[in-house]
Amino acid sequence: MRISPFELERLQSLHEHQVEINLAESGVEPLRVSDLLGPHAGNALLDQPLAYTQTNGTAELRAAVAATLPGAADSEVLVNSGGAEANFVACWRLIEPGDEVVVMQPNYGQVAGLAEGFGAIVRPWCLRKQRTGSTLRWAPDLDELRALVSDRTRLVAICNPNNPTGARLTEAEVAVVCELAGRHGAWVLSDEIYRGVEHDGVETPTVWGRTERVIVTGGLSKAYGLPGLRIGWAVSTEDMTASLWSRRDYTTIAPGALGDLLARYALAPGRRRALLERARRITAGNLRIIGDWLDAHESELSWVPPEAGAMAFIRYSHDIGSTALATRLREAEGVLIVPGDHCGLDGHLRIGIGGRPDQLREGLARLDRVLASLPHRMRIPTTDS
Repeated sequence: MRISPFELERLQSLHEHQVEINLAESGVEPLRVSDLLGPHAGNALLDQPLAYTQTNGTAELRAAVAATLPGAADSEVLVNSGGAEANFVACWRLIEPGDEVVVMQPNYGQVAGLAEGFGAIVRPWCLRKQRTGSTLRWAPDLDELRALVSDRTRLVAICNPNNPTGARLTEAEVAVVCELAGRHGAWVLSDEIYRGVEHDGVETPTVWGRTERVIVTGGLSKAYGLPGLRIGWAVSTEDMTASLWSRRDYTTIAPGALGDLLARYALAPGRRRALLERARRITAGNLRIIGDWLDAHESELSWVPPEAGAMAFIRYSHDIGSTALATRLREAEGVLIVPGDHCGLDGHLRIGIGGRPDQLREGLARLDRVLASLPHRMRIPTTDS
């Protein structure tokens, strides 16, 4: 097995704690323990034994995760060390050398990198900008998907809502994905870690319950503002979940005791609702800030406003690659952003909108200074397509 460097994760791990302004994050501003637990935080934490927990997650936590998906049971949930481990054990379980894996693009690069490392042939399935009436969105080409999925396909991997575009598949589009995969005996791996931060308040359709051959992954890092807990999950049939658990025995064995405890607090119904409302409130304010900034740069920058999540995916017209631009911004101005080529689409920048408004404004002002020094390769049309 030969794993390619995960460039996005390495970029963030090397620089996120060294820069003045970090706009590379794709989740909302992290909470403190006292924010989550309130005045009794000390007692709850001090009374928690630092022993191994139930290795697939405590029954209480698995029940809380199951409650986020219609009809799911706690026996169908495996708690992992973050959504990344959930995706890893799913790929490890499903993919064999020579398999074909259809992966939504642009995307967070984990599943594509793992598929290649496990010896699979990766078939990109691209979202494209599409205008319907007055609405512009990143939309899937379902005819392209029909051409890509065959009896050689082992897995169709989607991220819904999508990282980095903030797009979400419609009910009809999710149904087609599951129907096509099922017709050819393929599995659907649906990373739904951004579900719950929809900017119009309408929850993203899940693949759960449409067919048995699905694995839904998620976690507390993005929508809940709790990345430091390292709590994620995979939800599938009891048999598949047991199989994933057997692989977890070879990785991190069990979630941390404090992470499991705090995750139970976070997913209690009333608190979960409050955390998601917090995320939507933060991103709504920052969407207005970045929207106003883009209005002032309409001849050189454009976007499709995200439908969900805590990031904006910006197209630029300047004559420079996205990694070179992000490097110049970091070195000259102390601002970290994600270059689009790390997500599979150069000529774009991923900018986090889940943090403090003052940091976003200052980061954009510093990006202005860098952009002003660069030549243009083309003029962005006012009707992007």
